[in-house]
Formats: sequence, structure tokens, C-alpha cells
Amino acid sequence: MSWVKQRKLPAVEAICYQGLLCNSLPDLWHALHSSYNAAANRPVQLSALDDIPPLATRSWVSFSLLELHEALKACSNISALGPDHITWRYLKYILANDICAAGILSLANSCITLRHWPQHFKESVSVIIPKPGKLAYDTPKAFRPIVLLNTLGKLIEKMIARRLQFDAVKYDVLHPNQLGGVFQRSTENFFFFFFFFFFIFYTGFSLFFSFLFILFPFFFFFFFLNH
Repeated sequence: MSWVKQRKLPAVEAICYQGLLCNSLPDLWHALHSSYNAAANRPVQLSALDDIPPLATRSWVSFSLLELHEALKACSNISALGPDHITWRYLKYILANDICAAGILSLANSCITLRHWPQHFKESVSVIIPKPGKLAYDTPKAFRPIVLLNTLGKLIEKMIARRLQFDAVKYDVLHPNQLGGVFQRSTENFFFFFFFFFFIFYTGFSLFFSFLFILFPFFFFFFFLNH
């Protein structure tokens, strides 16, 4: 991604927040924290979830070695390092050994069974990077924060996310129109849905049903034909 690369900023340009220049580290921290965490203490109305009927409770199935390797295979070797400075390339090399992979798999299953997330996985480093194509870099909105976590914790998070998404699709938890960010769904599905409804409304129901009336005999003729 081009926007994560190092960029040269004007040497005399300082971030301005609420009409004041951030010339000290506390002022800069206050500006960035107020801009990126503005909704941190905002109350959330969870009563909207009361109308959703709960599903039946299901037992959690332990992670398999295949799930571990599939989540690891999707990780890029050029991703930025977290506090542990372990690269994905190094982790892939280590987990190619079945004994090491079994140990990490046991750790992932223990996190679910014991309902405990180790403190090591919670450690992170926040990096503020500039957005590309901005005319000026004197406001906090011209920058973007990213959070770098420890590599092993991110791997187990990916395994959990893939499992939750699989169950959500299998048990119809997601809305049918939720196409983005879901496996086996993409914008191509939206295009076909849009084209189908556009064809109905544009040509009219009469032409659509006339087309079905013509296609109906040919379909059943082919279906009952002795192949």
C-alpha cells in the first residue's frame, strides 16, 4: 500500500488544533487523542439488539491444524512489525514444523476454553502516518492512525474471525445484503442483483413474464429429454 510509505513533510509546518499550534508533545497528544478517540466515551444504545431473536446455543469446536495454516497463508510477509518484531515470514517458517504448530494450536484452543486473552496479545504500538494526496498536513485529519499488535496474537485473532464469519454465514446471522467483507460474497453478487431488479423495473413485469412464458416450454422439454 502506497500510503504507508514514508513521506517528506514541510519542515516548518506544525499541526494546528482548535486554532492553536501543537508545539509540545502534550499538546500534540491532546490533539491526536481528541481527534481519533472522539467517540470513546459516547454512550451506546444496545436496546436495538433486544428485537433480534437469539439463536440456539452451540458448543465451540476446537481449532484444527487446517484452520491455522489457512489463516497463516493469508498473511502478507511485508506487513509492519508489532512490539514483538516477529515477521510473518519467520512465523510461517516456525509453524511449518508440526510440533510447533500443535503448540500454537493448543494455545489458541486454551484461550477459548479458559476465556482468557493473554496480556502479551494486548500489547500494541500506535503509529500516525500521513494520508497521501493532501494539500496540507497541518490538521490531525490529514493523518491516519494504525495499531500494530503482536504477530502471534493477530494470528489467533484471524482464526477466530474466520470461524465466526463461517458460522455467521452458515446460520444466516448476517443480513442477505451484507456483501462486503464476507467470504464467498463480493460486489459481483451486488451487480447481478442490481441488474436483475433493473431489468424487471425497466422492461416492465409484462415483458419479464412473457420471457418466462416463452422459456418455460423449452426448459421442460430439455429437462424431460432422454439424454
